[in-house]
Amino acid sequence: MKKLFVLTFTFCTWICFFSQNTYAFFGSFNWDKNTEGIYVYQLDTISGNLSKVTTVTGILNPSFLTVSPNGKYIFACTESKTENGGSVSSFEFRPENKSLTFINSQKSGGENPVYLTAHKNGKWLVNGNYTEGSISVYPISEGGKIEPYVQNFQYSEGSIDAGRQKRSHIHSTVFSPNFDYIFCPDLGADKIRTYQFKNEKAEPLQDAEISFTKTTLGSGPRHFTFHPNGIFAYCIEEMGGAISAYSYENGKLNNLQRINTHSEKYKDNFESSDIHISPDGKFLYASNRGKENNIAIFSIQNDGKLKNIGYQSTKGRHPRIFNIDPSGKFLIATNTGTSNVVVFKINAETGLLKKVGKKIKIKNVSCVELRSY
Repeated sequence: MKKLFVLTFTFCTWICFFSQNTYAFFGSFNWDKNTEGIYVYQLDTISGNLSKVTTVTGILNPSFLTVSPNGKYIFACTESKTENGGSVSSFEFRPENKSLTFINSQKSGGENPVYLTAHKNGKWLVNGNYTEGSISVYPISEGGKIEPYVQNFQYSEGSIDAGRQKRSHIHSTVFSPNFDYIFCPDLGADKIRTYQFKNEKAEPLQDAEISFTKTTLGSGPRHFTFHPNGIFAYCIEEMGGAISAYSYENGKLNNLQRINTHSEKYKDNFESSDIHISPDGKFLYASNRGKENNIAIFSIQNDGKLKNIGYQSTKGRHPRIFNIDPSGKFLIATNTGTSNVVVFKINAETGLLKKVGKKIKIKNVSCVELRSY
């Protein structure tokens, strides 16, 4: 009887383990619609190896990707860094036959779209445009089709750095844990802009009681994330090379801490870029570009404050965007400057990273998004 139980348990464990397939979706600055723009790989959740599944051509410079809540659709910022251009595009992903198929595109409402996010109900998409400093809101219809935007907010104000902050530069659009607010770091204005999100309205972005949170002048807020517990939030500052930690409640951010992302060795390295928290909420990771090219690793204390515990080279240059797989076992870094992707195993106890698997080459890789099916 004991032997039968062990065999049954082992079989069930095997079935559960292999019933979920984890896919990595990569964008690239391809600069030519005739070349590959989006790449789909499958992640081996034992070895950390990535194996190519399919690619997509016919699109230009997909700088950022996001997956719909149901996993059926991939949304992309397209025509990024294209003069007088800018669009958002939709694709259908079918894991059963490993295909990614173009659905449609819409104008982004501003030049150089760099970040987009979907509402949990799957009916709304919010995009941030960097160069012209704007936010666009799109309905998503049945079948993953993006409809023309119903709202487009343009900003013009800048801040103290004449070279980088002559005007607004929206760099991300992030929903609150309850999806009733949206936060939009503005690198050009040194503000985190805030709106209420009324998903039942035809124009869901509504004025919030507090319309923005000021950041340190010249800091250039870039990407933003919430802790899994929903009561802490963190913003990485591209120009300041720091992370600001906040407590969060009902659309309001209260400052807790500001801590450097870069090591003492690189005091003049202010090109921080991306930020993610492990699914268990224990560790926060932040990428540094420029001279440093690493992932800064922090433990998250009970009060939400961060403690630096180490750095890990990304084995390449310009780690623009990285991500963590849904299980929390792996971190994948995209090195735009050296056109390579590197997988790291996360130590669940210490939070430290160890390179695993094989490097893969993707020309001018721009971003990565992960999803398990």
